[in-house]
Amino acid sequence: MRLFIAEKPSLGRAIADVLPKPLRKADGFIVAANGDTVSWCIGHLLEQVEPEVYDPAFKKWSHEHLPIVPDKWQLTAKKKTAKQLGVLRKLVKQADQLVHAGDPDREGQLLVDEVINFLGVSRTKIAAVQRCLISDLNASAVKRALSKLRSNRDFIALSTSALARSRADWLYGINLTRAYTLQGQKGGYSGVLSVGRVQTPLLGLVVRRDQAIDDFVSQPFYEVWANLETQDKQSFKAKWQPSNECHRYLDQQGRNLSKPLAENVASRISHQAAIVNKLKREHKKQAAPLPFNLSALQIEASKAFALSAQQVLDICQGLYERHKLITYPRSDSRYLPLEHFTDARSVVSAIQANSKASSAFVTLLGSNSDGAKLINLKHKSRAWNDSKVSAHHAIVPTQKKLAGNKISTTLKADEEKVYRLICRNYIAQFLPAHEFYSVEAEIGIGTGVFIAKAKEPISLGWKILFQGQKAQQDSGDEIEQKIPSLTLKQQLSSLQAEVIEKNTSPPKPYTDASLLSAMTGISAHVSDPKLKKVLRETDGLGTEATRAGIIELLFKRGYLRRQGKTIFSTITGQALIKALPEVATHPDLTALWESQLSAIHDGRSRYQDLMVPLQAQLKSMVNESLDVIPQGLKGLGSKSSFRKPSKGKAFKKSAAAKKGAAAKTRVCQA
Repeated sequence: MRLFIAEKPSLGRAIADVLPKPLRKADGFIVAANGDTVSWCIGHLLEQVEPEVYDPAFKKWSHEHLPIVPDKWQLTAKKKTAKQLGVLRKLVKQADQLVHAGDPDREGQLLVDEVINFLGVSRTKIAAVQRCLISDLNASAVKRALSKLRSNRDFIALSTSALARSRADWLYGINLTRAYTLQGQKGGYSGVLSVGRVQTPLLGLVVRRDQAIDDFVSQPFYEVWANLETQDKQSFKAKWQPSNECHRYLDQQGRNLSKPLAENVASRISHQAAIVNKLKREHKKQAAPLPFNLSALQIEASKAFALSAQQVLDICQGLYERHKLITYPRSDSRYLPLEHFTDARSVVSAIQANSKASSAFVTLLGSNSDGAKLINLKHKSRAWNDSKVSAHHAIVPTQKKLAGNKISTTLKADEEKVYRLICRNYIAQFLPAHEFYSVEAEIGIGTGVFIAKAKEPISLGWKILFQGQKAQQDSGDEIEQKIPSLTLKQQLSSLQAEVIEKNTSPPKPYTDASLLSAMTGISAHVSDPKLKKVLRETDGLGTEATRAGIIELLFKRGYLRRQGKTIFSTITGQALIKALPEVATHPDLTALWESQLSAIHDGRSRYQDLMVPLQAQLKSMVNESLDVIPQGLKGLGSKSSFRKPSKGKAFKKSAAAKKGAAAKTRVCQA
């Protein structure tokens, strides 16, 4: 008997549906006519044991026990799903062949591997386990996946990286949560201070952003714009570029802070001759944005529809499991395998059928529309790239057509919105490039240098799908204007110049979109220049599957709060970050560990290369916690943790705190 072990019942049913009929459904499994059997996990059937299982003394929280590092790691059955584990135990013994059908990602690989090992499967049978990678629950895609089974041994590195991540999170969370909760109690906090390998650096980003906003003092700065005119009265504008001699009047961003200087420049260049010293006009082509991975989709949906990361993930799970309209959603890839290119006509046909009621797609896909003529199903964009696809590929629509093509009645409003975003980026792969001229002219007026920039559109191309979105300018020098046809050394007239007063703006508070962007592009928030070089484009805080949950956990813990679209830290969150050592609140160390996990996944590193240094680091961090008494948490621990700090007071230290800063015991104020 061949036993398929799926990660979830929905995937198990999808596999059973393509096996020989008739099917016999039992409690926790399905048997096909040829004897093949499909069963499933219900998410994680196993979990790490509590510290007191390793030693009963660990039940009482004490610094004396820290750090707790198991000699031999143990898992235990989750009570809620113990029955299903029992079903699998019987089936695994009866099976001649096991097929691992976990989700096609790191966690899905480990989840089923752990069950197989926990149930005591023989080494011989483990060596023969096959792997089935399914990213689309429609019958045709499942059949194709079943025809391409691989050895599960090919995914050992993937499973090992997930195992290292799981154990690292346990070690970090158990030890530092206990250490700082004990210190928090000394400072008058009544609850548990949750510290996590990913959640705490993420909280640190928000707290430091809030502090920067709180400390920000706006300053005026002054731009000088020349109003230029050609001999045939065509006009355009150019922005003054301060010289090195003006350096003392500029801020770190190169903005001029001196109004008299700006007024002097304006008066000197008004009604003067000007000349074109440099001229660059380039024909550029911009390729369509790639299909989405989960984080990119969450960011886009947050910006467009104000949906939280968790909402988008939940919607995608429904579109994948219940409606079967999209492929596997917890993907970190934005590329597609070449073999999927042959499905393009069927996928586009399904999008068209499912989108008849949508004006956004009728414009492009309607049988008589000009937009439909732009679609070229033979055009193979950069998205199709086998070298950038591993266990899973980008999130794209499936070939499924809804009954009666009634998408608006089948899907909820938010589901439809997210589905259309996924469809949009897929369709964009078959549209021509967006073409434009990039124009930049350097104008000399006296001794001053002025720059005029503009984009001249040639054809919208794929941007026909993105009309209505707010355009983002490339820089402050580029404004909406058409620069006339110029020639090098052409003489111009400088009319009355303008001095534009602006004010520096504080950093923007985080939103779901910008917080996810920070997590995926964590190298931008890493201070160590050497580490920045180590981090790859795909390295970040957390994984596609965990990022939404980590953000929501910080809200659940009372460390973050929402105000409309924006996200702020609470008093408790701020005090916790101030209590913790810098290494725990900045992303550098965690980002390095994430990079090492990726290296384990790719076979470039080993399990011990992460775990041994981590254990040494934890010992040092636990010892350091003994010197911290977080008094800023006094009286918190329940609803009070959600209070918003008074403006201007959130990060100011009291005189007593300043006086005690040099003491041996570090006192942290909220």
